[in-house]
Amino acid sequence: MTEAAEHEDAGLAARRMHELVTARAAHWRRTRRVTGLLLALWFATTFGTVFFARELAGLSILGWPLSFYLAAQGASLAYLAIIGVYAAVMLRADREFEQRQREIA
Repeated sequence: MTEAAEHEDAGLAARRMHELVTARAAHWRRTRRVTGLLLALWFATTFGTVFFARELAGLSILGWPLSFYLAAQGASLAYLAIIGVYAAVMLRADREFEQRQREIA
């Protein structure tokens, strides 16, 4: 193998490594952004249920105060929805990243 061919192979390997590192950084940026947004939603759900409990107690659903319903049922359903959204978004993001890795290699 000539010296020029070796330099060309090394350059190609360096470009692939750079693309891989860039793709990995983009994947983790997306992961952190999704996690941060969903944690903010989780916090808003938890804080809102407790903070507005007195005001919501005046409203009722099927004879139960709305604050009780939100604390007992609504917040739990919101948490389940947050988990479901996280799982779906991250599954798609992981598949896209794996596809990008295959394209680079």
